[in-house]
Amino acid sequence: MYPTREEAERLLIEAEGCNPGPWGNHSRTAAHCAEAIAARSGMNAEKAYVLGLLHDIGRKFGKRHLGHVSDGYSYMMSLGYDDVARICLTHSFNEKDISKYVGKFDTTEEETALIKDGLSAIELDDYDRLIQLCDSIAGAEGVMDQIERMTDVKNRYGDYDQEKWDANIRLREYFESRMGEDLYVVVDKENYRPE
Repeated sequence: MYPTREEAERLLIEAEGCNPGPWGNHSRTAAHCAEAIAARSGMNAEKAYVLGLLHDIGRKFGKRHLGHVSDGYSYMMSLGYDDVARICLTHSFNEKDISKYVGKFDTTEEETALIKDGLSAIELDDYDRLIQLCDSIAGAEGVMDQIERMTDVKNRYGDYDQEKWDANIRLREYFESRMGEDLYVVVDKENYRPE
């Protein structure tokens, strides 16, 4: 269950009005990348676009770190968009391990339990993996080199778990193998800019 492209775009614009910031264009870049990769990987490109666009929708509710995961999950579940809620949970956790989160742990006990329980009930699929990959290359100004993007995140938060770093590299290799093409060519790294 996920919204139409038009509804997803409306939800993002509304959310940006509540908490303006570069996360909106980061989300647009992730959606662009997800759609392009899915189209060449035998996946549903429309679904991939919507999941990429709304993966950070929890940021609507303020400047939170881990809290944006539980906020996004709860918000999308309240709208009946279970597929998007799932991505809100999984996009930050390649190994489904909450301790690997890059950023501040600013959740209540209940929110932390919601994330842990939700992750434990999920078997990651290619849509989860796709959005994790796109999150690792999506900048607010456009598509970034994966190493540069992860280094930027590491510099902002002071750390980046090595297992997560390595997992993101493997995701790039996995999808390049599926597509038989270079990732950055597929997502038009040199030319794409979010509008």
